[in-house]
Formats: sequence, C-alpha cells, structure tokens
Amino acid sequence: MTTLKKQDVIDRAVEVLKENDRGVYTVPTKGLYPFQWNWDSCLTALGQRHFDEDRAWVEIETLFQHQWPDGMVPHIIFHVYDDGYFPGPDVWKSGRPTPTSGITQPAVAGFAVRRLYDNARNKQAAARRARALLPKIDAWHRWFYENRDPQKEGLVAIIHPWEAGRDNSIDWDEAFERVPTHGVEPYVRRDTQHADPKHRPTKEQYDRYLWLLQHFRSLDWNNSKLHDASPFQVVDPGFNAILIRSCADLAVLATELGEPALAQANRDRSEKGQEAMEKLWSEEHGQYLCLDRVIGKLIDSASIGGLLAAFCAVPKARAEVISNTIGKLAEKARFLVPSHDPADPRFDAKRYWRGPCWLVVNYMIADGLAVAGQTAMAERITQSSLDLIAESGFAEYYDPLDGEPLGGGRFTWTAAMVLEFVQAA
Repeated sequence: MTTLKKQDVIDRAVEVLKENDRGVYTVPTKGLYPFQWNWDSCLTALGQRHFDEDRAWVEIETLFQHQWPDGMVPHIIFHVYDDGYFPGPDVWKSGRPTPTSGITQPAVAGFAVRRLYDNARNKQAAARRARALLPKIDAWHRWFYENRDPQKEGLVAIIHPWEAGRDNSIDWDEAFERVPTHGVEPYVRRDTQHADPKHRPTKEQYDRYLWLLQHFRSLDWNNSKLHDASPFQVVDPGFNAILIRSCADLAVLATELGEPALAQANRDRSEKGQEAMEKLWSEEHGQYLCLDRVIGKLIDSASIGGLLAAFCAVPKARAEVISNTIGKLAEKARFLVPSHDPADPRFDAKRYWRGPCWLVVNYMIADGLAVAGQTAMAERITQSSLDLIAESGFAEYYDPLDGEPLGGGRFTWTAAMVLEFVQAA
C-alpha cells in the first residue's frame, strides 16, 4: 500500500482516535466539532474495535442513551458546554435532559452493531451488548417509517439537509430554494472560524438551515408534524440505502440472537425499501437520483448520494452500472470518489459536499460494491482512499483533483475508516 508502511498508518490512525476520545464518546475533531455526532460515532466504533473492543461498544451505547422517547436518535448530543460551535443547545432548545439537536442523521447503527458483533473476540459479551441495543435500533428504524414515510412507500425523506450528512450537496439546490430566509434570528457562525469559508456552505445556505431549525422548534420538535410542515422533503437514495442496509443487518443479527419478531419487522422494511429504491434509478445517469417529494419529481443531480445506494445490496446489474459510472468519474478525478461529477458546471472541488472526496462514503460504497461482486472497483476505491491518507493525512475531506486536505484536520471518522481500509488492502 502506498509509500507509508501499513503499521505506520495504523499507529497514526489510532493516535487520532485516542486524541479525540472524551471517555464515553468521541468528537469528530477538536475545535470544529466539539460534541458527539450520530453517524460519526457509529462509524468511529468500527475503527475503535481494532484496538479496544469495549470502547467501541461504549461509543454506540452512549449515543443510544440519548434516544428520544419516540425513537428518534438525534444528530448531535451536547454532552458539555462549548461556545465554539453554532448552533448550540441554546438555539435547538430540544427540551431533553442532556441537550440534543432536534433532527436525526443516517441510520448506520444497525450495520455498525452487526459488524462489531460479527468481528467480536469475546462473542458472549458482544451478544449481551448487541441484544441490549437491538430494541433501541429497531425503535429508531420504526420511527423513520412512521414519521418520514407518510404514504408507506418504503422510502423515507429528510426534512433538513443536515440530516443526510451531505449538508450543502448540489442535490438540494432547487428544493432548498423553497425554504425562506426572512425572519432568521441574528447569528455568528463558528465553522468558518475553524475552516476556510471557501470550503464551507454559503451564508445563504446557512440562513435556510437556520430557518428550518427555527420552524421545527416553533412546532416543539413534534415529529408527527415536522415532515408535512417542512418545505424541504427529499428522498435521498444514499440516506435510504444506509437505513435499508441497517434494517437488513439488524434482521440478521436479531435472528442469530433469538429475536424472530424483531428480525421479521426489519427484514420486511429492508425488502420493501429495496423494491422502492428502483423508483429512483436513472438509466441516463447510470445511478440513483434524489426525489423531491414536494413536487414528486426526480432531481437532475448525479451525486455521490446515488452511488452510495450500492451500500444496500442493490441488484447486481445495478451495482455493475454504478461501478462503471465511478470508473467514468475516475477519468476526470485523480482520487475517488468525488461527491459530484467534475464535468458538471456546479462542481466545486473544495467546497464541502459539492465536489470533495469523503473516506466515510468511500468506505460504504466500496463495501456495497464488494458484496455485489464488484471487487475490482471496491479495491480501487480502497486504494485511492489510502493514497489520500499517504499524501494528505487524516483530513475531514479532500479535493479529488489534487488531493488537498480540506475542512477539519486529524479527523476521527477518517482515521476509523482507514483502520477498516487497511484490513482490506
């Protein structure tokens, strides 16, 4: 692998994870993100398992200690006060005993817990801990389909771009224009004090993020009302793929741990979701697309979200086409996988989710492609990810054209994914 020795890469990755460890949760990186993030933690645990199995379980257990009574798992838990991040708990006003945000993030926990269990050295202890998490993850999955799939179609919508984790994706541009900017309370951003503003979402986008936050807050974070009340309702194939995969993995795990009813419920969700995903397929683009639920039309934006769909065991024929699509992207970018097509005039190589590579998404795409038999492309993505580490360190994200490290430095989930990649390299 690359010019760095394997053990050197492992040692450096472990160092980053330990540096950002706060005892029972891990921050994404010092300064820029000083709290616990939902899908960050689940994926971080996959890295932690390589050197501290107990600590990996604690990471996810801590997250689920702050699950809402209705089943939602919030996207941020504000364990300690820190004025270096905006919007903080005083803006969210979620009303929880430990302050949290009021929206969620990709439901990767089912996948992560199964992977922890399958690779556990102490199987008995892992079974006990997994069994305790099963009903909590199941409640979160149920929450999604009850609150974000009102027509029972098998696909859920995000109602805020932050929920997808792809905050300023080109996918959202047109739908996001429906979100007003008037009446937003005065604010001072903190992210642009820690990272180059040219690499972050614009002020106009941030105004819309905050309008949605204030709108949902005015409804007392009542999840039974928020979907229909949001002017932004997008069915993201990547977001749904993660949920579908987690349902399928939870079903397998529940079967093994003697919970047949829970297993069947999640198997049904997964199978229905996989069938419904076909509504998002685009022959023209050779991948899945987002759906703007408000107007009932696919969004003409071929981004990494539609490639991430491979994570949920899509039909092998679809996985092959997705692999070929990534191969075409590789002709335009030095590193894989750019979050948008470099040939698109909207592509921005350095601005957050409008072009850069993210190792966490690379990991999930590679995993899905490998499961579908597209091993050559999975290995190519893995190697490209390790090449980025050798050249540019453990950044939050990277320019796919020149490899420049962008966003936060010494980033937790990047280090976690590297430990997973190294095992496969």
